[in-house]
Amino acid sequence: MGPRSLRDRLETAKRRANRLGTLRHHPPRPLRAPVDESSRPPLEDAPTISIVTPSLNQARFLEAAIESVLGQEYPLLEYVVQDGGSKDGSREILDRYSDRLEHWESAPDGGQAAALNRGFAKTSGEVMAYLNSDDLLLPGALSYVARFLHDHPEVDVVYGHRVLIDELGREIGRQVIPRHSDRVLSWASFIPQETVFWSRAAWKRAGASFDASFQCAIDWDLLVRLREAGARMVRLPRFLGAFRVHGDQKTTALGPTIGVEEMQRIRTRMHGRQVDQDEVLRRVRPYLIRHVVLDQLYRRGVLRYGADRP
Repeated sequence: MGPRSLRDRLETAKRRANRLGTLRHHPPRPLRAPVDESSRPPLEDAPTISIVTPSLNQARFLEAAIESVLGQEYPLLEYVVQDGGSKDGSREILDRYSDRLEHWESAPDGGQAAALNRGFAKTSGEVMAYLNSDDLLLPGALSYVARFLHDHPEVDVVYGHRVLIDELGREIGRQVIPRHSDRVLSWASFIPQETVFWSRAAWKRAGASFDASFQCAIDWDLLVRLREAGARMVRLPRFLGAFRVHGDQKTTALGPTIGVEEMQRIRTRMHGRQVDQDEVLRRVRPYLIRHVVLDQLYRRGVLRYGADRP
C-alpha cells in the first residue's frame, strides 16, 4: 500500500468519524425509509401515545410532519399541534386536519418549551413524544415503540437511529446511534430528539414540564432530568425518525451561540463547575469510537437496520 492510498484511507476514516456531528453525508437522493416491515400481530393492549408538534411559520413542512404521524395509523393516538400564531398559512393546514387531531391551537405561546407544556397539558397518554414541524416519523415507528415498551415495562425512555433529509424531503444521510450511555449523557447529547419517547410516569417524576428558560437545549435538559429521576433509557435498533436540514432551522440559527451557552449551563449544573470543550471531547471519545465502528458495520451491510440489539 502506497503513502497516497494510506492518506486517503485516513481521510475517509475522519469523515466517517464525524457523522454524528455533520448533517449532510451525501448528495440528495429519494428517501427510502430504512425500517423493518416484517409482519407482526397487532398489540392487543397497546398504550395510548401522546404526541405534540410545536410550530411557528412552518407551513412548507407542517403538512408532511402531520402526515408522518397520522399515517402511522396507530389506533390509540392523541396528536396535538400547538402553533404559535403563524401567519404563513399554517392555520389553514391545521383546519383541514382538525377532525383527525386531538386538539390544535394557533396563538402566541412564549416559545417552543411553553408550547410543548401547553400541548401536553391537553393529553393523557401513557407514552409521550414531540415532533417538530419540520421533522418526520418514519413508517411503523409508533407500533414498534409501543410493542417494545409493552414488552419491557422496566424501560422509561427509548430512542433510535435517524435519517437526515433536506428541504425537499430527500435523504442526505443516516446517523446510526450507539447503545445508550448514561455516562455520555452527562457530557453531551447525541440522542436524536425526533426519535425520543418517554413514559408519562417518568415525566411526572422529572417535574412534568419543559424548562421554558431554554430555547435550544430543551430536549437534553429533559433527558438529564428524566435520568436523574431514575428513568432507564434504551436506544432501539431501528430508524424511527427523520431530521430535516434547512437554512431556517433553530439548530443552524441559534445553535452556535445560544445553544452552546445552554449546553454549558446544563454541564455546569451537573458537574458543579465550568467544563471546557477539550474535557467534553475526552469524555465522549470512547462513545464516538463505538459510533464509528457501528456506522461502518451498518454501511457494509453487516448490521441490518443498525441492529446491534438494544
